[in-house]
Amino acid sequence: MGIALLQALISGVAVGSAYALVALGFSVTFTTTKTLNFSHGEFVSAGAFVGMTILFLALGKPLTSTSFGEFVPGAGSQALALAAALVVMGLAGWLLYVLGVRPFAGKPGMSWVMSTLGFGVILQSVGLAIWGPKPVVVPGPLGDEVIRIFDVGIRPQEVLMLVVSVVIMIAFDHVMRKTMIGKAMRAVAQNSSAASLMGINVNMMMIGAFVISSALAGLSGFLLAPIAQASLFMGLAVGLKGFSAAMVGGLNNARGCVAGGFVLGVLESMVNLWSAQWREVAIFALVILVLAFRPTGLFGSKMVEKV
Repeated sequence: MGIALLQALISGVAVGSAYALVALGFSVTFTTTKTLNFSHGEFVSAGAFVGMTILFLALGKPLTSTSFGEFVPGAGSQALALAAALVVMGLAGWLLYVLGVRPFAGKPGMSWVMSTLGFGVILQSVGLAIWGPKPVVVPGPLGDEVIRIFDVGIRPQEVLMLVVSVVIMIAFDHVMRKTMIGKAMRAVAQNSSAASLMGINVNMMMIGAFVISSALAGLSGFLLAPIAQASLFMGLAVGLKGFSAAMVGGLNNARGCVAGGFVLGVLESMVNLWSAQWREVAIFALVILVLAFRPTGLFGSKMVEKV
């Protein structure tokens, strides 16, 4: 039983790192623009398929292929695929902001909610037209051989995702707290008019937030594909749980978003030991409980810090 609990804990941390990356994506736009990309999950799926397509092309296979077979992409191909996922999804984030968010900024209501949801539907439909609905098993950049430590197994890809999520959290937290760019982003979130008078390019800050957030979604999809298979439908659950992680940890706190991702991942894995059908119930029960007593999340603040 002890081995099973330790395995569940390690698996939960690995899954939680995926949720943490998605939660950070939500945090970037909320911290800067007070808006959210409700199609973030579709961006995760698209990022996985962009990376997968580059790997197929590098191996000389058609982009509509559904299997890598015995072919294993090299490190150079993996690096190129990662760069493509980051760049393409970053450009998609810029397009989302220009077409789906900026036209509704400053207007009554929350029209941007429906526009971001609609953008996700379009993105998924285009993906289905290009790649189809079939999931694809993607080889990991570090191999797929399970590492055994005291009878507990963990895949290299899970370790990579954990390390990447923590490094990005530390980097983002440092940028937001210690650099002029971070101060400018917080100033825009607190009062965009005052920030503009101070010489801050408000539009560029907001564009940058959506580009970074969408690039993080692409990174999440690229790293998650070798673990969960590349599927145009995988982003829905990951995006929803990533958003839940951000709500639990605090949307305006990078450390809290990562902590929330790990908490949800471990909770999901532990409940799965008992009964898989109750894991979603446990997750959203926790979200409701946290929001009932701490609406800003466990580590979130009621308002953006003053610059």
